[in-house]
Amino acid sequence: MTMRSRMPAADTVTPSCTRPEASGNLRRASPLSWYTSLSKTDKITFWSCYGGVALDAMDLRIFSFLIPVLMKVWHVDPAQAGWLGSAALFAAAAGGWITGLLGDWFGRVKAMQFTIIIYSLFTFLSGFTTSYEQLFVCRIIQGFGFGGEITAGVVLLAEVVGTANRGRAVGCLQSGVAVGWAMAALISSIAMACLPENLAWRAVFWSGIVPGLLLIMFRRYVDEPEVYKEFREQAIANAARMKIHDIFKPFILRRTVLCTILAFGVQTSGLGISTWLPSYLAMERHMAHGTVGLYIVVLTLGAFFGYIGSAYLSDLLGRKPNFFSYVAGSTVILCIYLLAPMPNWLCLLMGFPLGFFSQGIYGGMGTFFSELFPTSIRASGTSFAYSAGRLGAASGVAIVGILAHTLGIGTALLYICLLSYALILIATTMLPETRNTRTIEK
Repeated sequence: MTMRSRMPAADTVTPSCTRPEASGNLRRASPLSWYTSLSKTDKITFWSCYGGVALDAMDLRIFSFLIPVLMKVWHVDPAQAGWLGSAALFAAAAGGWITGLLGDWFGRVKAMQFTIIIYSLFTFLSGFTTSYEQLFVCRIIQGFGFGGEITAGVVLLAEVVGTANRGRAVGCLQSGVAVGWAMAALISSIAMACLPENLAWRAVFWSGIVPGLLLIMFRRYVDEPEVYKEFREQAIANAARMKIHDIFKPFILRRTVLCTILAFGVQTSGLGISTWLPSYLAMERHMAHGTVGLYIVVLTLGAFFGYIGSAYLSDLLGRKPNFFSYVAGSTVILCIYLLAPMPNWLCLLMGFPLGFFSQGIYGGMGTFFSELFPTSIRASGTSFAYSAGRLGAASGVAIVGILAHTLGIGTALLYICLLSYALILIATTMLPETRNTRTIEK
């Protein structure tokens, strides 16, 4: 029995773009056919979502480059720094789910506008803080904003493109995370190299306001997807409205739980590495701030291609084989990177495959989630899984800081990541394959 009798189909409207549905057509199509077949409006939507994801990642990851400086300026230990890093992630869990509800109620685009105003403003205000406690509060409010940006963008784009192209389009969208991460590395490295230490970290936070304002102006040209408009009209006609608890009803509860576990594993490992790797390089490999920035740029370059690779593998092999492949690669490379003795030049080169696998695994998550929830609860279901997973990831980031007291940053990070990869494998195994499906099976 399908969910068709219980809920609207997952993909009931054909967007304006042309899409090859058969697998044979998919293999013969140009690698960029998913993009070239989009209408002008849909292309604007893609780049608007891409800019939001990149800015979200930049604002989130800027803090990771400032941990050593803030520990020195405010005399805090790794555990306190870990909680400061987790503050935004805890708030992002609530903010992400609320943004998802707003996206289902009032529209995907309006929800995205709301998130970017919040996190851009409070990234900027973080640069004016004068104490650990003040920055902690700013991080919480900032996290509330960026918690919903990526999920809102994923859902919006997933509803714009077709079934055969969804994996590539949404996966390429999530490559914006690598772009934002690289921007954070470059901005922080330049600021640390050119400005006094007590001013540099403030300038890094201040940098978050300009791209935010530009993106808000750009989004004036983005419209809601047709599949959402038609669902809203039908819902109003039937006097029906999505309830907060719909994602916990028996017919969908299992998927909600498994998606949350999958998101927990992906985000704990990915955010753990992006948050603590700069500190590991600076404090355990004794690299200068400018050098750390270079290493992270190489890692983000690998992450960029990892997202793109995941996007295409997700369509070619399937959603589940894609996750299995990336977990295997992440496990092997991370063990080598953190355990094997190697000179710094080799560590620099190893950053590329580390970024490719450990961060590229994100590329398949948004596509998978958008196909596991029907239109009526797609934004709230996807955002809940992302957000609840991010809540667990926040705890993981903090636990790395706690364990670092006795184990060191590298060993603590490795343990948390290996546990995360095990959870990804369990959840992926228990979820259904959704490639080339239009309806959601029970």
